[in-house]
Amino acid sequence: MNYEQTKELLKRNGQEQLLRFWDELDETGKEKLLRNIERLDFAVLENLKHPQNLSGEGSRLSPVKGLSVAEIEANEQRFKTIGNEALKSGKIAGLLLAGGQGTRLGTEGPKGAFNMGVTRELSIFACQMNNILNDLRESGARPLLLVMTSEKNNEETQEFWKENGYFGYDAEKVRFFVQDAAPCTDMNGKILPEEKDTPATSPNGNGGWFSSLKKSGLYEELKNGGAEWLNVYAVDNVLQRPFDPVFIGATLESGKACGAKCVRKNSPQEKVGVLCEKDGKAAVIEYYELTEETANARAADGSLEYSYGVILNYLFSLERLEETERETIPVHIVKKKIPYVNERGEKCEPQRENGLKFETLAVDLISFMGSVLPCEVRREKEFAPVKNATGADSVETARALLELNGVTL
Repeated sequence: MNYEQTKELLKRNGQEQLLRFWDELDETGKEKLLRNIERLDFAVLENLKHPQNLSGEGSRLSPVKGLSVAEIEANEQRFKTIGNEALKSGKIAGLLLAGGQGTRLGTEGPKGAFNMGVTRELSIFACQMNNILNDLRESGARPLLLVMTSEKNNEETQEFWKENGYFGYDAEKVRFFVQDAAPCTDMNGKILPEEKDTPATSPNGNGGWFSSLKKSGLYEELKNGGAEWLNVYAVDNVLQRPFDPVFIGATLESGKACGAKCVRKNSPQEKVGVLCEKDGKAAVIEYYELTEETANARAADGSLEYSYGVILNYLFSLERLEETERETIPVHIVKKKIPYVNERGEKCEPQRENGLKFETLAVDLISFMGSVLPCEVRREKEFAPVKNATGADSVETARALLELNGVTL
């Protein structure tokens, strides 16, 4: 787009302030600004005018039935046989959500590159890939593995995988693509300038993986390769087990359009999304959007009524995913500290929340799948999130669980 077209676009969306520093930019800066504005997704700003009820408050919630650890273990061999056959026949592919940075862990690189080792190098990526190779040993399969990065860490992530020999996986089976970004605004819905030639943006949340995948062109490769299911998982769990044949087999046998690995919540306040039914449809209510009454609800035996905490390891039917494109995925509006350039052209680092970010969440795809099978896993075997440098869900707690599972650090 040229200047006049861009100006008209911004006027239609009430965002003319992004051209405030136009006359101060050189030709390179002007071209960069026009290019950055053209890439903005203004549609997410509609959520400020029409906010959605995502908390479940005022909705009809009910617990959802799933497979317990005991039920899964009792049928383990049958599930494993089904899963291994699906893996060998090429019906399964994987997608790693790896767009995050390790800032909260004290590093500026990709989160997956963070070193969990003590006496040796052992990245989060390596921990997960070791689990994958173990689970694929019996089938001998090498499913296509897609890695979603962000604009900030894409080059670094690809280089890290290359330097580490793709962690023993087949390099020709790994693909990288970049997640789309959404604009960041002030509290009044005006897009903030990060630099004079750059609007502030942030990754559009892990729920944006499907739209980003489609834009990358890799979705066609998936379909042409015969994949029917996509195992989507997050980077911040060192015990994550994608391509688990038991989980795959249980989901396929159930006839459900989606499988979700879960742990039993250890307290009403645990910071995990809860899998339940909302107005008759499967849904995940995020911990910060869960009402206090629902979080504390108890069943007759005294256990938490809403106890299935998701760990962001899902198996999605590709056929059903295609149908979700006709649906509108909810957008979560989150208050954040957003660095920006003020009206005088000065860089500002806010000390408190000054703006809004717009995120879609992978968990929200659940409600569009039509049916879901919760599969409970043993917490100490499959759930070691690395969200903080210290304290709960930290590097320290994850290292302890790795050692518990026989991993040499």
